[in-house]
Amino acid sequence: APPLTRPEPASGPPRHPGVTLKADPAAQLRLLDVQELDSRAQQLHHQRRTLPELAEIAELERSRAALVDEARDAKIVVDDLTVEQEKVDADVETVKARRTRDRERMDAGLITNPKDLERMTGELESLERRISTLEDEELEVMERLEAAQGMLSSVNDRIGAADTRLAELAAGRDARFAEIDAELAELATRRGPAVEGLPADLLALYEKLRESKGGLAVSHLTQRRCGGCQLGIDAAELAAIKAAPADEVVRCEECSRILVRTSESGL
Repeated sequence: APPLTRPEPASGPPRHPGVTLKADPAAQLRLLDVQELDSRAQQLHHQRRTLPELAEIAELERSRAALVDEARDAKIVVDDLTVEQEKVDADVETVKARRTRDRERMDAGLITNPKDLERMTGELESLERRISTLEDEELEVMERLEAAQGMLSSVNDRIGAADTRLAELAAGRDARFAEIDAELAELATRRGPAVEGLPADLLALYEKLRESKGGLAVSHLTQRRCGGCQLGIDAAELAAIKAAPADEVVRCEECSRILVRTSESGL
């Protein structure tokens, strides 16, 4: 497919009016080196913000928080059922103690009145029924408590697994952070000498464009194409660029980025 070429510009004032910026061709070439360093640093910062570990950590922390809430609720159920079981156990023991006391009195012959014996016999039968009911309740509470304890244990196991995975992810993240930060430090060390001696007005324009153009402020003019917006440059504009003095800072009419002319520009 033929390269994309911007439409012929309409007649009128230039898009970048004002005093033409001048810079030694060597300085313009050095600006490409600065751009390369800054672009790599930008890539590294993006990598640091978008590490796969970060997304997985965030998701795992959200699910872990939900598990902690689930464990808290399960612990409340376990505690309530434990209290309920203790109460039922105490009730069973109280009724059994009364049954034992009444039986011992009857067995010892301490109750001789027929009516009292009849009443005591009826009370023992009532106590037996009460014990049976309480023991059924006791068994039901024990089963519910066992199920609740199992659920709490399962949730705690899942929290433990999440903590283990979080530790692994954090270790991977920190290791990758260390690698990226080391490379960023090395780039920063190289940038100082790279910008040293460059014209202040050229650097100011570069920084302004870098801020407004997503980090890419300067590019090669290669094979009649802007390396910034990747659009082909029409013949009239190419002629103007070719006629411009070597120390004139040329800018793309479409994207405003600085264009550096080289032997590969196709002029």
